[in-house]
Amino acid sequence: MSGNRFVIGALTAACVAFGIIGGAQAQSYPSKTIKIIVPSTPGSPVDALARVVAQHMQPRLGQSVVIENRPGGGMSIGGKAVAFAAPDGYTLLLVHNGLYFGLTPNAGYDPVKNLTLVAVLAEWNHVLVVRSDFPPKTVRELIAYAKTNPGKVTFGFGASTTPQILGETLKNVTGADIASVPYRGGAQAITDMLGGRIDMNFGTTAMLLPLIQQGKVRAIAFTGVKRSPDLPDVPTMIESGYPEFALNPEAWNAIAAPAGTPPAVIDRLYAAVNETLESPGLKASFAQLGINVMIKQQTDLGLFIASEAERWPPIVKAAGLTPE
Repeated sequence: MSGNRFVIGALTAACVAFGIIGGAQAQSYPSKTIKIIVPSTPGSPVDALARVVAQHMQPRLGQSVVIENRPGGGMSIGGKAVAFAAPDGYTLLLVHNGLYFGLTPNAGYDPVKNLTLVAVLAEWNHVLVVRSDFPPKTVRELIAYAKTNPGKVTFGFGASTTPQILGETLKNVTGADIASVPYRGGAQAITDMLGGRIDMNFGTTAMLLPLIQQGKVRAIAFTGVKRSPDLPDVPTMIESGYPEFALNPEAWNAIAAPAGTPPAVIDRLYAAVNETLESPGLKASFAQLGINVMIKQQTDLGLFIASEAERWPPIVKAAGLTPE
């Protein structure tokens, strides 16, 4: 009996000590540079968003916030690096909803179990563009052209991104034989489209708007439920006859930390991120990127991730995609 009391006492003391240490860590956090790993290529819309957020977080945390790009593996390389990093709040992940598509079952980690969502950042839609010298001028003309020329129309996209899902959904619901060309990032697909190596692409308005205005690519549809204010003459996919594109939210980003990060550290980060999202400077920067601020209450984050992890796999399956 006395032995049991000794064990219980030791465990209690350890728990108290751990709580004191954890509390002390939280009070001193952050005391050094914070790193946000972005699982996509430099220059991509997601990368640009991360750098804007990091810039605005720094003064609120009193420490440098740096970006490290780790693309590849359907975003699993960057995701795994954070999932198994020290849970101390100094290594974070710029999360894209593509992590929950279920396309990389052998990623080596579980994005639901091994990551803790800190805060949601933004949401956005996409514009479907084709090469400026490409004959089709509407979505229906594009599909008709693809069916007349099976396998000759090429579609470029960043692997495991929403544009991939959008393009594959279009192929699946129309039966058009369009060749899919995956890239490590969407920016590379746009470069190849400008070089005439691919024919069509779904991308963010911010990245494509200057090219549209310069006549280097032609916008034929917007994926939002309403027309983009930047492209008022471009019909939505729904207006073009494809209601399957009414996805909400269609694409989003968030910041996550390794599971097991002290709650007080998560609270500190949540407060800093949401102060950042409320700042006029960040909202102006997001507007230039063609994205919208997306804020969720901290108590809703767990349910949000669980619902997204459940929502996307059936959409991916309906698009005709299978895990690799």
